[in-house]
Amino acid sequence: MTVSDASLPGTTSPPPVPVGGRQAAMVFIMITVLIDMVSIGLIVPVLPLVVGTFTSSTAEQTFWFGAVSFAFGLASFFGSPVLGALSDRYGRRPVLLIGFSGLGLSFFVTGLANALWMLIAVRLFSGAMQANAAVANAYVADITLPEDRARRFGLLGAMFGLGFILGPVMGGLLGSINLHLPFFVAGGLSVINWLYGYFVLPESLPPNKRRAFEWRRANPFSALAGLARLQGVGPLVAVIGLASLAQFTLHTSWVLYTTFKFGWGPAQNGWSLFAVGLMSVLVQGFLLKHLLKRFSVPRLAITGLLASSLTYLGFGLASEGWMMFVIIVVGNILGGGAAAVIQGQVSNAADPSAQGQTMGSVAALNSLMAVAAPVIGASLLGVVSHRPRGDWLIGLPFYFCAVLQVVSTVIAILHFRRQRLLVPATV
Repeated sequence: MTVSDASLPGTTSPPPVPVGGRQAAMVFIMITVLIDMVSIGLIVPVLPLVVGTFTSSTAEQTFWFGAVSFAFGLASFFGSPVLGALSDRYGRRPVLLIGFSGLGLSFFVTGLANALWMLIAVRLFSGAMQANAAVANAYVADITLPEDRARRFGLLGAMFGLGFILGPVMGGLLGSINLHLPFFVAGGLSVINWLYGYFVLPESLPPNKRRAFEWRRANPFSALAGLARLQGVGPLVAVIGLASLAQFTLHTSWVLYTTFKFGWGPAQNGWSLFAVGLMSVLVQGFLLKHLLKRFSVPRLAITGLLASSLTYLGFGLASEGWMMFVIIVVGNILGGGAAAVIQGQVSNAADPSAQGQTMGSVAALNSLMAVAAPVIGASLLGVVSHRPRGDWLIGLPFYFCAVLQVVSTVIAILHFRRQRLLVPATV
């Protein structure tokens, strides 16, 4: 079935990236993702504290922050496959522009919010409109040969990490001045990214590779079922889901956990997330390409998942704040490349004309985990939030994450053994 080279209303698509321009296009999308993640990272250290201004106890703060995070994940679960499928129909660029518009508006409204219901409503809107990560991954798949996708997904991951170097530190410092200030700065960056996308970012999907939009494929449940049916990588979808649930549980628990256990404020949380971002850049941007030359994909995936299990356990057991930084460094060196290589396997199994739908489906899976994570993380943290500062039981959400990663490691081992892909690495 052929489709016309139409654009979404309100956008004008330039010609798709020519073969010779793929390297330049990679630079363009990396800059786009960097600005996007800086704007998102700005609000991470302060959003739980903004929720706290509307509550009267740590237990109440934990519950309502979980509700705000749940709203975003739920809306994203339904919105991501729709936007991913739209990007297969109209191209990646116009859908990215929609995402930047939605993000910018949501940041400004959040900064002006004066009630909890406003925070929940705006996070619902933001989640429904924002599928930038999925579309960016589809963009990279469009312009990259299958054998190079793991490395390039790693580069994209490095941009996510770099955004989390700059964003949370800026958010922590700005939040120390005023809790609402980071939201207005983040909104301004989203506007800049929209302008960059409109005037500079080229389209990556040529008209002959586009396909008609169908609501059946955009249904999130059908999208998840389609992921599970991808040839030869079905079990890896379960690995992605479990690892994503662990990561989102960490994200939704991090600021409150470090506040309850170590007494950290926005600045300390910002610097800790700076460390996470820095290690992500170093590992995915520089170390991963050398590891891919030296070790097999199965070996890297399994080693990374196992290392992540130990990292989560270490976060929960840490008795001093400085230990968190040591664990961040060691854990990322050993496990920071697992997500990129697994995502590369899933992307390679998808049809070239359905990369947007596939990456949108992965985003829907991640969003489903983002729906469950706040409920689980907030519940576990709520059980132990009354315990004295420094108590090891406050790490209960991270012990849960460690168990999830152990299960995902076992699934990956069994999968790669069945595929006869796990071979001894030579050193």
